Parts: sequence; C-alpha cells; structure tokens
Amino acid sequence: MQTKLNGLLATAGLDIPAAQQQKLLRLVELLNKWNKAYNLTSVRDPEQMLSRHIVDSLVVLPFLSGHRFIDVGTGPGLPGLPLAIVQPDKEFVLLDSLGKRIRFIRQVCHELGINNVNAVQSRVEDYQPETKFDGVISRAFASLSDMLNWCQHLPGPKGRFYALKGVYPQAEIDSLPAAYQVDEVTELKVPGVDAERHLVIISTRG
Repeated sequence: MQTKLNGLLATAGLDIPAAQQQKLLRLVELLNKWNKAYNLTSVRDPEQMLSRHIVDSLVVLPFLSGHRFIDVGTGPGLPGLPLAIVQPDKEFVLLDSLGKRIRFIRQVCHELGINNVNAVQSRVEDYQPETKFDGVISRAFASLSDMLNWCQHLPGPKGRFYALKGVYPQAEIDSLPAAYQVDEVTELKVPGVDAERHLVIISTRG
C-alpha cells in the first residue's frame, strides 16, 4: 500500500512527507474497517480508496488559497480529512448531516492526532459559523446553483467556492446565479481513476 500510494502521489505531482503519508494510509485502514459496519463509501477495495478517495481529494491542493476551509457534505471526510492531514497549519470544518459519518471523522482525528479539524453534524443551511471561510469545498455534493444557494452565508469577503465535479459541468455553469462568476475551471488528472475530474472555482461578483 505504501508503494502504491508513493507511485500515485508521484504521478499526480504531489510531494507529501512520509509521516503524512503514514496518516493517509491509516485513514484508509480505518475507512475500510468502519465501512464494513457503517457503509460509509461504495468503494470496497482499500487500494482503490487510495486513488479514488485519497489522491482524488489531494489533487485540489495546488488551487486552494487561504487558511480556513469548510468541506460541505463531507461524507466520511472527503476531501477534508486528506487535505487536513497534509496541511496541518490550516483549519478545516467538516460538515455533514449524518451522525455516523461525523462519528467516524471524530474517531479518525482522535486516533491519528489530527487537531486542525472540527467535525460538525448539521445541515449546511442551518450551520452559522462564528468565523467565515476562505474556501467552501464540495465534492459530489450538489449542483453548482444549489451549492451557492445553500452555502452563500459561509465564505468571507474574499472567500471562494471550490466544487469538485466529474465531467465538465457546462449546463450548471450556464445557469449560475447572476451574483457569481466562474474564476477558473481546471481539468484534474487523478492517477488510477479512469474518469473525468474538474475543479470549478467560483467567487462573488464585485
């Protein structure tokens, strides 16, 4: 598993220290263990989890700017947990409405000594943070319009939305609310994943 992770990260152009790689591998172990009882992900093979969950989460790293992020609809902590592991100097709120997912995230943080994550069980519309975010991240969460409508109260004045999508979401971009603009759409290459991936970065106009 270590060799496979090394190879995937190298192919993706990501330089991750060995200690952080060990935590990523432990995350996969725990996800695999909990998945058998709690059905947290449809991916059953730990080796596939490396590419489809870990590296798939980390390929957005070069595009994130800021210090404080929220991962909305995080599921079992994706992409938030891998991002928090490799960026211990940044703050992450991982938000999900399902208790079993939040319990899993808290257990991972406890076992791996991750102290820059706050796991919150809430619907995104109901969550009112004391401090706004530099980045609002979502992965397979909702349409772009729904994401913006539900999460409009979360970013700070210069905060941006980072939506991880599959195929290029032209129709969703065409129907964006007028208050928002697309700053960038980048095709992401994820080694080991034979499917399209795009990152859509959106900000508020003005």
